[in-house]
Amino acid sequence: MSETTTARTVTDILQPRNTLVAGMVGIGLAAAGDWTGIPWGLLGAVCAGLIPAGYIEWERERGTWGDRHVVDRTKRAPIFFVILGSIGLGSLGMVLGGAPTGILVAMLALWAMTVVLLAVNSFWKISVDSAVASAVPALLAVVHSPWWLLAYLLTIAVCWSRVALTYHTVAQTVAGASLGAATAAAFLVV
Repeated sequence: MSETTTARTVTDILQPRNTLVAGMVGIGLAAAGDWTGIPWGLLGAVCAGLIPAGYIEWERERGTWGDRHVVDRTKRAPIFFVILGSIGLGSLGMVLGGAPTGILVAMLALWAMTVVLLAVNSFWKISVDSAVASAVPALLAVVHSPWWLLAYLLTIAVCWSRVALTYHTVAQTVAGASLGAATAAAFLVV
């Protein structure tokens, strides 16, 4: 398998939608301490990952973007606003429904991360894939177990794939991964 094929496989498998679905279910489970956290995690996954991915796909089919990567940073702002709205509404639903604090804090941390991604993206192309690939294990490590930090091997793989595919520079992936890790800091104030 060529380097490009490997990088494409890594970036497709570990794309934000997939990472958020698995991660948010795990965070919901850990936050509740039992199976009742799974529906909350699924709500988080829908709002943080699936709705934004659906919006990207819809715009791609309309011809707005060539693929899900939206490599032109000047076209990314609408995506960030959809993410902010979706996570915001999901968080409101969690508050009204009495969700476990841990999953709500994770949603709010992802919302704050998206605000920073939007701000940075206005002048520099930061890696969203790297940010999400870093945020999920960091959040899982805080809410569940430090052993989740071993998943940073997957974060490194995502960063490598984004650079290998020439979607980002090393600095853009490191910045994204650093921002993602910082989202776990939200748990320190809870």
